[in-house]
Amino acid sequence: MNQYVNKKYSASYKATIGADYLTKEVMVDGRLVTMQVHIELYTKRHLGIQHTKCFFQIWDTAGQERFQSLGVAFYRGADCCVLVYDVNNSKSFETLDSWRDEFLIQANLRDPESFPFVVLGNKIDVEESKRMISSKRASTYCQSKGNIPYFETSAKEAINVEQAFEGLSF
Repeated sequence: MNQYVNKKYSASYKATIGADYLTKEVMVDGRLVTMQVHIELYTKRHLGIQHTKCFFQIWDTAGQERFQSLGVAFYRGADCCVLVYDVNNSKSFETLDSWRDEFLIQANLRDPESFPFVVLGNKIDVEESKRMISSKRASTYCQSKGNIPYFETSAKEAINVEQAFEGLSF
C-alpha cells in the first residue's frame, strides 16, 4: 500500500496497530478523483465517483497464521480477493491454493465459483537467476482456476503496482 499511495518502498515494514490517513488522485473515466486511504489494521479506499461512493477495504494478512482466526471478520462481505506470492519462493506459490480455499471457507460465499480473485506475483525486481516461478507457470495456474487475472509486480521498484490496484478499483 505504501508503494501504491506514496511511491515509496521500505524493506523494514512492520505491522502495527496505529492509524494513518493518506490520499491519492486517480483517473476514473477520464476524471481526476481523490481517493482517501485510511490505514488501520486494514486499508479502506474511498473513491467519490459522481454521486456514487465506492469503498475498498484491503486486508493484508500476509498469509500469517496468527491472522487466520480473524478470517471470518476479514473476509465476510468481500467483493474480491487478492492472492500475492513471491516469484522467488516456490513455497509461497504452492500455498496459493490453500490461501484461496481458506478464503472461500471463511468468507462463506453464496457463489464461490464466480467470486473474483486476482493473483499478484511479487518481487520481480530480484535478479532473474533467483526466480523460481515463471510467468508462464503462474499464468497457467490462473487459467486453470477460471482465468483469474494475473499481474507481476515489484513493490520495491513500483512495477505494475498501480495497474494491479487500479484494476481492482473499476
